[in-house]
Amino acid sequence: MKFDSILSEINGFGKFQIMLIFMLTISRITLPCHFLLNNFMAAVPTHHCNVTALDDGIVFRNLTADQKLAVGIPAEQDGTPSSCRMFSKPQYQHLSGSNSSEDAVTVQCQNGWVYDNSTFKSTLVTEWDLVCSRKGMNKATVTVFFIGVMVGAPIFGFLSDRFGRRPLLMVSYLSSLTFAVFSTLSTSYIMFVIMRFFVGFSLAGISIIAHVLNIEWVGIKHRTFAGVIISLDWTVGNWILVGIAYYVNEWRMLVLAVTSPLILAIITWRWLPESARWLLANGKADAAHHYIMKCAEMNNRAKCMVTITPRALLGPAQAETVNKKYTVIDLFKTPNIRKIAVCSGIVWYGVAFTYYGISLNITGFGLNPYLTQIIFASIEMPMKIGVYVCLDKIGRRPGEVGALLLTGLCLFINIFISQGYFSLFFNLNAFSGFWSTCPSSLNQISKLVPSDKWLIRTVVGVFGKALSEASFTIMGLYTSELYPTVVRQNGLGYTSCLARLGVSVSPLIMLLEDVWHLLPAVIYCTAAVGSGLVASLLPETLNARLTEFIEDVEKPRVQSARRKETQ
Repeated sequence: MKFDSILSEINGFGKFQIMLIFMLTISRITLPCHFLLNNFMAAVPTHHCNVTALDDGIVFRNLTADQKLAVGIPAEQDGTPSSCRMFSKPQYQHLSGSNSSEDAVTVQCQNGWVYDNSTFKSTLVTEWDLVCSRKGMNKATVTVFFIGVMVGAPIFGFLSDRFGRRPLLMVSYLSSLTFAVFSTLSTSYIMFVIMRFFVGFSLAGISIIAHVLNIEWVGIKHRTFAGVIISLDWTVGNWILVGIAYYVNEWRMLVLAVTSPLILAIITWRWLPESARWLLANGKADAAHHYIMKCAEMNNRAKCMVTITPRALLGPAQAETVNKKYTVIDLFKTPNIRKIAVCSGIVWYGVAFTYYGISLNITGFGLNPYLTQIIFASIEMPMKIGVYVCLDKIGRRPGEVGALLLTGLCLFINIFISQGYFSLFFNLNAFSGFWSTCPSSLNQISKLVPSDKWLIRTVVGVFGKALSEASFTIMGLYTSELYPTVVRQNGLGYTSCLARLGVSVSPLIMLLEDVWHLLPAVIYCTAAVGSGLVASLLPETLNARLTEFIEDVEKPRVQSARRKETQ
């Protein structure tokens, strides 16, 4: 008997499913807290060289703090002290108003840095001086974390398809909590990076298992709603992260605070059900019948299960494949599932690469990081409501393609808004002859855009962030519908692995600003558009039953071949 038919009889979205979503949300809100934690934990406060090494006598000691900066640190073009350079000798002529420093020799910071602690009491940067020549090490903490997620995703996917969703979820809870606590006890940068790798590795299990467990217990009619609802925990987690980070500005305590919901998740795990779909696909009819009865009773549909026995739940397909063990390799053995695996992997890479490229660059908009983060989080709520309204009308595939292409468009527009381009394009000194022949309205635009650049960039960036979040939400639901039950966790583990590969590379792309300041934006834009085009090759799953076996995915091909033989 088809499991979707049973769900429709016992209510595919009742009290049982609502309880399940609530319990899974407790653990899932820790995901955005950790995935975006570097925006606060690794924030780079304003800093300059420690000039105490320039102390050459009583004159220097009698100077005020501002005077010491004036004689010890060269100024940038905007007048602020240099972050990474200092004079080799005090330049006392600056005290008399002379800015002549032609003969002054500048060197790298000789005695560490002085940080502005007004916003962040301590971060990874202030702990281990991850600035200037060591700034790449700060970016590397994000990369190592997501490499951990990338490695953990296929492993947890394989194990949960082999041993079940529920036990592996507990393993993920316990290991995430343990390694997060160990990371706060780090005494060196290397120890911290290793611990963050294992935190990412462990959180991968929560990321993919909780989502699949939710979708596998929901009926066809409510699958879109359930997929969008559980994605809202990302928005809630974002808000929680901003609130905690605002009040907890010491990075070790911040890590503990954002991990604490896992304690409650561990307590509530005992009431979590196993996936009945997985139990049936693995021939465990008695256990499946037990959980289905619990669902029916909680949804006040127990009468519907009176005539259904455990044996009746197993169809002929289950009997034939019950002893077969599946791995990631099975995703590439047959044509249809291979096409799904290749295309969905590419799309997930592009989705994650673009989303985190925007999300992990909140300081690039010129606003307070807390304000930018709360704006980014808040725009996700209406966007996800829009996703829910649209998905049941236009389908998964058009929705995903449209969201990615529009994200690419927003990134493309921001390239033209960036200061570097407009300062070149609207440079009236360089193109005075050209602009003199243009309408006055163009001259007005040339004056308006640079002055309001931060505002326009933020507005377009927020829309781009919202659209990239929409693509993330759609793809999460879409992927769980594309893969059959026997390899669903393998499929999500594989795609999550490629997604985290994209995330691992994404923050490092920002280092290419030193090559050309527009290059990161061009790369993010290209990735969004390219993955959107690949998404158009995936099959539509709107109002389709969740497939149970790989043979179900290959049926259209088999039936087509049979039709050709009979013609």
